[in-house]
Amino acid sequence: MDQEKIKEGVKLILEGIGEDVGREGLADTPARIARMYEELAGGMQMDAGEHLGKRFHVEGSDMVMEKDITFYSMCEHHMLPFYGKAHIAYVPTDSVVGLSKIARTVEVFARRLQLQERLTAQIADAFMENLAPKGVMVMIEAEHMCMTMRGIKKPGSRTVTVVTRGVFDDNRDLQDRFYRMLGR
Repeated sequence: MDQEKIKEGVKLILEGIGEDVGREGLADTPARIARMYEELAGGMQMDAGEHLGKRFHVEGSDMVMEKDITFYSMCEHHMLPFYGKAHIAYVPTDSVVGLSKIARTVEVFARRLQLQERLTAQIADAFMENLAPKGVMVMIEAEHMCMTMRGIKKPGSRTVTVVTRGVFDDNRDLQDRFYRMLGR
């Protein structure tokens, strides 16, 4: 990540809105924002396969679900945050992944400039490619600051996206079980 480019960009924005980039309260802002983006967009340098590679052998396992995984991401259209919960279920073939690795997989993709629809699909695809389960279902519920702070200004509205792969694609019973496990 190019910290100097980010600092220069922030200075230009501050000047563009009429601020004095040399005043006390703003003097260190470009550097702070550059460090912040290193954290918020750090997923660009991360590989989900690294987290999903650590597996444990199981026999005859049924659906595994991790729900209410809190995440924070940035909308690529306005560079404003969106945040919410991810719910992931998969049916393993012969191995499972450590539970913390499921949350880490969400983080890999959330820490990029994103669209919620793409985020949902990237998580599902990472599971299919790296874990090779019988199927996976991912649901994300998020509030978007571009809907809350600007534009239409509708705080509290949530966007819900769902992606299915493998045995979840056409199996309404399995999908219904997913929703029941979520408590919906």
